[in-house]
Amino acid sequence: MERVICLVIGYVFGLLQTGYLYGKMKGIDIRKHGSGNAGSTNALRTMGLKAGIITLLGDCFKCVAAVAIVRLLFRPSYEDILPLLSFYAGFGAVLGHNYPFYLKFKGGKGIAATAGMMLATDVRMAALCLFVFVVIVAVTRYVSLGSLTVTALFLAEIVVAGQMGEFGMTQVRLLEMYGVGLLFVFSAFFQHRANIKRLREGTENKIGTKKKE
Repeated sequence: MERVICLVIGYVFGLLQTGYLYGKMKGIDIRKHGSGNAGSTNALRTMGLKAGIITLLGDCFKCVAAVAIVRLLFRPSYEDILPLLSFYAGFGAVLGHNYPFYLKFKGGKGIAATAGMMLATDVRMAALCLFVFVVIVAVTRYVSLGSLTVTALFLAEIVVAGQMGEFGMTQVRLLEMYGVGLLFVFSAFFQHRANIKRLREGTENKIGTKKKE
């Protein structure tokens, strides 16, 4: 039951659609512009750098906030599996971001929220992912490629850290956490399926364009 509660907490925080809300303040429905996505990349392309940064930070830290609340609530009774419960909260935030019920389940792609999970898990992991993301985007100018790469990298980091004993959980709980981590990867690749197709065809948009993703 505690896992479901953590998912719900994360989902509620994920409903804070920063790009959509910022756009509404400017008289724009971001879902009707650019790629039709409510995430930070489309906010950057359709509303400019300031909007992109605000959306990125908002979507990132709503996941951090969800994880913080779960840790606060469950530390007294479930400290032994707190990293696992944190992952459920983080994935709930991704689901809330991607599928907000009040926007007819049309949200973003969950990368910024996943970045929040990275940050909430380990600053060192987040820093490495950020470095890899910046390098990939700087070299290729493909945000989607950078996003997918670091999502997979994060899972690899989690597995390595878990096997080194950094989370202090039993192997069974670690495997469950890896499974939730794998859901982050599956979600990212599913949400980017059109981007993946365009990457394979060589028609994917590069950062700096205003074409559809």
